Amino acid sequence: MASRFPLTRFSVTAATATRNRVAHITRRNFAAEAVPEGFVAKRKGVEEHAKSSSDLWKKISLYVCPIALIASSANALMIMKQHAQHHHEAEDHPPFAYQKLRTKPFCWGDGDHTLFHNTAVNGP
Repeated sequence: MASRFPLTRFSVTAATATRNRVAHITRRNFAAEAVPEGFVAKRKGVEEHAKSSSDLWKKISLYVCPIALIASSANALMIMKQHAQHHHEAEDHPPFAYQKLRTKPFCWGDGDHTLFHNTAVNGP
């Protein structure tokens, strides 16, 4: 009986899969037998350094970052208040002929303003 799926060069038969699995199981790993001298001590040093570094960054994240965020937020608030003291009203925009061209009205509001129109920023 012919298969619906023709064999291609990328197909894996059951025999090939079994052969690959057996070869993987029977392969020996010699890396554990020949450990260079001082490797274990060097590896433990790397682990201790990683542990101390992660503890340092954990402390920085928990104790330094919130203080820096509060300080920068206070600075931004102070700058905003100083700016609000001397902020002057915006000038009226002259009605240019190329602005606010409408071929048909918008389907919301009075039909002349966009959906996110803000009269304080965008003018009347």
